Amino acid sequence: MARRGKHSFRLLALILCLVTVPALSVQAQQLGLPQYAILTISTDRMFAGSAFGQRIARVIEVQSAVLAAENRRIEAELTQEEQALTKQRPEMDAQTFRALADEFDQKVQLNRAAQDAKARELNQIGDTARAEFLSTARPILEALMREAGAGVILERANVFLSANSTDITDLAIARIDAVIGDGTVVPDTNPLSDNP
Repeated sequence: MARRGKHSFRLLALILCLVTVPALSVQAQQLGLPQYAILTISTDRMFAGSAFGQRIARVIEVQSAVLAAENRRIEAELTQEEQALTKQRPEMDAQTFRALADEFDQKVQLNRAAQDAKARELNQIGDTARAEFLSTARPILEALMREAGAGVILERANVFLSANSTDITDLAIARIDAVIGDGTVVPDTNPLSDNP
């Protein structure tokens, strides 16, 4: 009799497991989540496709245009200055010309260094924004992973072969956009804001 009770208990536990697992699977499927132990994501596409990433792209595009215009203006000014110096050369002694030419070369180098530094700062804005975005997205991705019953999310670019249905990039973008929008709610203690 005790043996029959023990057997019935095991059978009941097995039935409960079989009922619970499909219920979780159906719930995840209703949320539009793939049911795989391993999910894939393209972090590049996730960043570029998100409202946050698109805002950063616009900020960088505007600042790049400003920097390009500034470069053209400086180049035109230096070209004019060089031409004026070349015209004055016949009227100067060699020592005076050499001093002015050296001064001009130094000015060119300083301008180039300043503009290169601005370009590096612009690149840094993108790198900083991406790191901030991925940090903010991490808990959202962890929740997606749990909801799908997955144990890992792999970078799609590093996966040799996988079914497209394992890719959660579009779903991740939608969830991240719903939580953080374009990221303007982030405090203005970083260079990522459109506002000066």
